[in-house]
Amino acid sequence: MFYPPPIFASLILNLISLFTAKCDNALASPLPHTAFSSSSVFSNGYAPGYAKLNRRGGAGGWSPLDSDHYQWLQVDLGSRKQLSAIATQGRYSSSDWTTRYRLLYSDTGRNWKPYHQDGNIWAFSGNSNSESAVRHELQHGIVARFLRLVPLEWSKEGRIGLRIEVYGCLYWADMINFDGQGVISYRFKVKKMKLIKDVIALRFKTSESEGVILHGEGQQGDYITLELRKAKLLLQINLGSNQYGSILGHTSVTTGSLLDDNHWHSVVIERYRRNVNFTLDRHTQHFRTNGEFDHLDLDYELSFGGMPYSGKPVGGGRKNFKGCMESINYNGDNITDLARRKKLDTSSFRNLSFSCVETHSFPVFFNATSFLQLPGRAAHNLISVGLQFRTWNPQGLLLFSNLDDGTLEMSLEDGKVVLHINVTGPARHYMVDLTSGSGLDDGQWHAVRLVAKENYATLMIDGDEASAGRSTSPLSITTGGTYHLGGYFLQTLFPPSQRFFQGCMQAIVVDDQPADLHAVEKGTVGAFENVSLDMCAIIDRCMPNHCEHGGHCQQTWDTFSCTCDGTGYSGATCHTSLYEPSCEAYKHLGRSSDTYWIDPDGSGPLGPLKVHCNMTEDKVWTVVTNNLPPKTTVTGSSRERRTILQVNYSASMDQVRQTHMPPKWFLYLVPPPGCRKQRPDSHGTPYTWWVGRGSEKHFYWGGSGPGIQKCACGIDRNCTDPKYDCNCDADHSQWREDSGLLAYKEHLPVSQVAVGDTNRAGSEAKLTVGPLRCQGDDNYWNAASFTTPSSYLHFATFQGETSADISFYFKTSAPYGVFLENLGNTDFIRLELKSPQVVSFSFDVGNGPVELAVHSDAPLNDDQWHRVTAERNIKEAVLQLDRTHRVSQPAPAQGHTRLELFSQLYVGAAGGQRGFLGCIRALRMNGVTLDLDERAKVTPGVKPGCRGHCTSYGMYCRNGGKCVEKYNGYLCDCSATAYDGPFCTRDVGGFFEMGTMVRYNFLPEAAAGAPTDSEVLASHLMSQEVNSTKEEVTFSFSASSAPAILMYVSSRTEDYMAVVLRRNGSLQVRYQLGGLKEPFAIDVDQRNLANGQPHSINLSRIDRRLTIQLDHYPAVSYSLPDASDTKFNLIKTLFLGKVYETGYVDPVVIERYNAPGFVGCLSRVQFNGVAPLKSALRSGPQTGKLVESNCGASPLTVPPMSAATDPWRLDNTDAEFPFNEERVIPDGVNRDSAIVGGIIAVVIFIILCTLLFLIRYMFRHKGTYHTNEAKSGAEPPGESPETAIIGTENPETIEESKKEWFI
Repeated sequence: MFYPPPIFASLILNLISLFTAKCDNALASPLPHTAFSSSSVFSNGYAPGYAKLNRRGGAGGWSPLDSDHYQWLQVDLGSRKQLSAIATQGRYSSSDWTTRYRLLYSDTGRNWKPYHQDGNIWAFSGNSNSESAVRHELQHGIVARFLRLVPLEWSKEGRIGLRIEVYGCLYWADMINFDGQGVISYRFKVKKMKLIKDVIALRFKTSESEGVILHGEGQQGDYITLELRKAKLLLQINLGSNQYGSILGHTSVTTGSLLDDNHWHSVVIERYRRNVNFTLDRHTQHFRTNGEFDHLDLDYELSFGGMPYSGKPVGGGRKNFKGCMESINYNGDNITDLARRKKLDTSSFRNLSFSCVETHSFPVFFNATSFLQLPGRAAHNLISVGLQFRTWNPQGLLLFSNLDDGTLEMSLEDGKVVLHINVTGPARHYMVDLTSGSGLDDGQWHAVRLVAKENYATLMIDGDEASAGRSTSPLSITTGGTYHLGGYFLQTLFPPSQRFFQGCMQAIVVDDQPADLHAVEKGTVGAFENVSLDMCAIIDRCMPNHCEHGGHCQQTWDTFSCTCDGTGYSGATCHTSLYEPSCEAYKHLGRSSDTYWIDPDGSGPLGPLKVHCNMTEDKVWTVVTNNLPPKTTVTGSSRERRTILQVNYSASMDQVRQTHMPPKWFLYLVPPPGCRKQRPDSHGTPYTWWVGRGSEKHFYWGGSGPGIQKCACGIDRNCTDPKYDCNCDADHSQWREDSGLLAYKEHLPVSQVAVGDTNRAGSEAKLTVGPLRCQGDDNYWNAASFTTPSSYLHFATFQGETSADISFYFKTSAPYGVFLENLGNTDFIRLELKSPQVVSFSFDVGNGPVELAVHSDAPLNDDQWHRVTAERNIKEAVLQLDRTHRVSQPAPAQGHTRLELFSQLYVGAAGGQRGFLGCIRALRMNGVTLDLDERAKVTPGVKPGCRGHCTSYGMYCRNGGKCVEKYNGYLCDCSATAYDGPFCTRDVGGFFEMGTMVRYNFLPEAAAGAPTDSEVLASHLMSQEVNSTKEEVTFSFSASSAPAILMYVSSRTEDYMAVVLRRNGSLQVRYQLGGLKEPFAIDVDQRNLANGQPHSINLSRIDRRLTIQLDHYPAVSYSLPDASDTKFNLIKTLFLGKVYETGYVDPVVIERYNAPGFVGCLSRVQFNGVAPLKSALRSGPQTGKLVESNCGASPLTVPPMSAATDPWRLDNTDAEFPFNEERVIPDGVNRDSAIVGGIIAVVIFIILCTLLFLIRYMFRHKGTYHTNEAKSGAEPPGESPETAIIGTENPETIEESKKEWFI
């Protein structure tokens, strides 16, 4: 929020003192009896002059002749007074009093204005007996001479009775009447004024909807204009801009409406540099001007009341102001006083008047039960009617008349004026339908003119001849002599299509005669029902606009609604953000790395921003990109003419500041990444620097820190030339580089980089500014633990007058407790756990307590995290629990809307309430996170932080991942699974080339041969039982050739298990557990699964029962033969892709499936809680041929949620998030490299096939082979149990006594 400069503080205080200073004198009691008047008098002793508070004269107060809604009591204060309060009593010692009344006020005793409060015409509560006085402070002070009290309800035992007192003080202000021609010119003391701050204040009233109130301009294109446009106040200001002249500096702000009501309105404009407060009638808009400059450059003068001469860039052809102004102040000068003393140029006025010339309109106000009946000429063949109306409703009856032989109706239909004339007689039938105008339900005054006569009718709106509706159809009219305006409720043969009108009318002309509404008011002419005469009480319910965050306000007569489409917010007033506050929050909703919208301040003023969320196993990174291309080339710059590179981000600076507090920001900056004969520093006189937050220059670079004018190599002392602190300072002709991370968040983000010294021959620089990266979100885990029923935290008073939202997480094992509470005099707001299954939200804004309660199906004291969100605005109140249970309640149509609190905000026990035991986390109120953690550190009975996150979030750790508690959250430990990722959901797989093998040892071998190829040792996973009666096996594979061994598990005995692809590509599972002569083989599927597509297999054995599921087909059960043993004895080694075993191996498996080896992908391999493939890939530096890949992932049978139905996921096809100057290739595979590698593999394969053919041709000896190596071979040194080995060459030992060689 902008605050005015101190120099103008006294001026502003003076301007608003009429509403804030002590002003409490009794104004009515000293007045003579003649100052009081009324609609009627019961008798002489009940005269209005006796209606003085605590007086007993006459009959002890005023009472009217009839107790109905048309009575009023009026007071003339003698001159305009500043009013602050009103008090009432009933008639002394009687049964007569008023229980509810309305207050009207006026300067002239005409054109009354009702007192408004909380957006409605306010009804004051009155008395419940005749003696006690009830006083009401006016929430908004008013200035008036005449007051009128209109009783709405009164004593049921008696009649209307009133005694009153009005409190306030004297009011005086200089006033000037503007006739639409004259302009006041305020000449500056110097020719040109260069202003960094301004305060302009004035009050005005007018019945015109257009007019320039003030204007000033300068030759450089700066200007300021305040004008009425369509009865709204428009402020235009331009401080100038560097680019495209002054076009980009133009700023336009509109406020208010219905300002042509001929009532006083106050305006204050406060500007300090580019910050502006624009206040109309106590409603303030805060904004920043466009452009880049801070000063308003004006020439010669500032004019009030219009444009003094033509040629203005922003004011040509606009009307001057016509009406009255008072208390005009400009930067401390009283303009009205200077004009009175003839210190200003007023020569353009024909007759300058320092009193307000009043207009003489007589408006009539209609509601849904009103009508006004006026007489006209009877038995005449001409109808001529005119009127002005204003309304918000698209439908309504303007005029209805029963003709001598038909009906005439003029109404609003869909915002257009429609005329229906229906003449029906014994020998004739005429119908005329005319339409004119559009959008007439905009609240503006519109003039209607209707003329109908023999064979002619015309309907004109706002004097527009071109759009008038005309008819020359046969028509004959005979008038009936009576006209109903605004409503018709009588029974008739042909009733009107519209029954009533809600709005105002004035300037009514019937049969070419102006309606005498004064006579109507006295009851001598016409009739009316529920009509307010000499008053237009239409309300603009969209001003001020209660639709937040750019929501579009639409209104009817009774209410308004907000359209939130495209804003990023929802709710009755567009208050609640659709998006999570951070990437951390998305992660813990189970989301994966992607592009998302986040809203760091929730319902606060900053809008959502688009970021990339990178979810890793233990961190969450928020990435904000910029528009500077990597390696931007800079040449031709010097110290005198540096090249300035502007860096713009996908978020505003305010959004960046909100996003990075309090986590850590990092930015990759290369100053520049490439330099050739370009010196950033040049011995302490920088050629190059960067500009950060606050427009401050910085001379340190990535890898260095504030105040250190060095690059990373200067810190590490490894620069190319040790005499310099940056590689580029060496001024070499070769390309050099300086790079590193900027991590001091108070200086970030980088907004500009200035580069010099590239104007010499051969000098060139290339600059890269990487994206902003933010780690974590401390607010999401900010928590406190309440350990005693009396413990609480206290914070500053909650400011949520017209809209308030509260959200937090809680967990508890207690059955009840107050979460938070804030109190006022009578207002309050409270959230509590009322019972194990009920959360309540209660508040009072002055209309009586309101309570909303949500009922959970399950107990909430289950020590799990539950989320509560509550919102209250002037439209409704909402309470939601865990995103599933939601209740809402609309606000009353009339009543108080402001929540006024004064006590501290208490979180936990307070005021004798039942204290809360448990944890509260991420408490946000109107978008601001309360620091529970920090406050708990100094509060007895409350501990910072909260343990036990896994009880609620452990479900997100999938596939056997283990939830691990952290102080500020949790993480998923995937080490014992075949998966990786934040939630153990990313498959870990590997691509097997020909001959690649993974071996995982469960038991140490007595002797084993060593593979001759390169190998990788995987770290210890977990101890396994060596004897097993059950196995759980899961993996995915894809292959394009067969036969192959997918998995083989050996033992120290002859027991084994194998999963193989047969020569036809079908899948077979083989078990040998002893007791059988031949292994038990199961042909799982006869299809060719070596089709290059991913397939998954899930195998489970418990004793004899064996269950196998292939892909997503139903699982099939099998049983081992009765002769088979059920124990898998001494499990020794697990092989993937190929078998190299020193012990017993099924010769059939080796002969049929082991050569040439599996070629393809295996992923998410798991055997009884062991992940051998992941162990091999994570064991250390890899020198083998196993390449990590996810190409063996299980087939996708359920399509993912589409972007259209997923509110968090974005279509990020147009978003790129470069990192380290390269685009990250999906799946970690570079497509160009893959193509080249494929070609090389094909060539090698052809060469090997050719060699094989030649060797087999040269050595045609017959023989057999097997792979039983010598059992006495020692285990290679350093190999231990539970070790995974990757081999890439043929490991089998050949018996050389045979004549066939195996290659």
